[in-house]
Amino acid sequence: MSLYEEIGGEAAVNAAVDIFYRKVLRDPRISSWFDTVDMDGQIAKQKAFLTMAFGGPAHYSGKDLRAGHAHMVARGLNAEHFDAVMENLGATLKELNVPDHLIAQAAAVAQSTRQDVLGL
Repeated sequence: MSLYEEIGGEAAVNAAVDIFYRKVLRDPRISSWFDTVDMDGQIAKQKAFLTMAFGGPAHYSGKDLRAGHAHMVARGLNAEHFDAVMENLGATLKELNVPDHLIAQAAAVAQSTRQDVLGL
């Protein structure tokens, strides 16, 4: 069974992404990165990306992570920002009562994107 299925499939990913972005937009460490972002589009892309990354249906058609974040890296995106995103993701999954072992799996998937997101 995939992580996508274990956490509850489409409904769980949709709920997680919605809660996650509410947290991110309230987090002063990272909220300003989203000041000019079309959040409806961002949320839709994130739902598709996490669905694919967690082993669900692959309908993500956005840029690869390195290209998609390059403009942010040029403006100073760094490991502290990435860590804040990870913290918000973990808090979101806890809020949704996802078991710790599945949170750890989701965190490992997210951590695997660090180098591409940060252009390292």
